[in-house]
Amino acid sequence: MRVYVNDKPVDIMPGMKVKHALTNAGLLDEVKKGRKVCDEWGNEVGLDGALTEGTKIRVK
Repeated sequence: MRVYVNDKPVDIMPGMKVKHALTNAGLLDEVKKGRKVCDEWGNEVGLDGALTEGTKIRVK
C-alpha cells in the first residue's frame, strides 16, 4: 500500500500505522523530538493512527 509522507511516496503493508510510515520515511526521530504529525487537512494524528491507500501525512 502506498501512502505519502511530506509528499514522498512510502510503501507499507496494509494494516500498518502512522509510526510505521514515519519509520520507513526516516522521520520517526523527528516526531520523538516534539514535531507533530498532521493529515492533509491539518488535523493532528497519533502514531497509532490507521492509514489507507493514498493517505497523505506531514511532519510539522
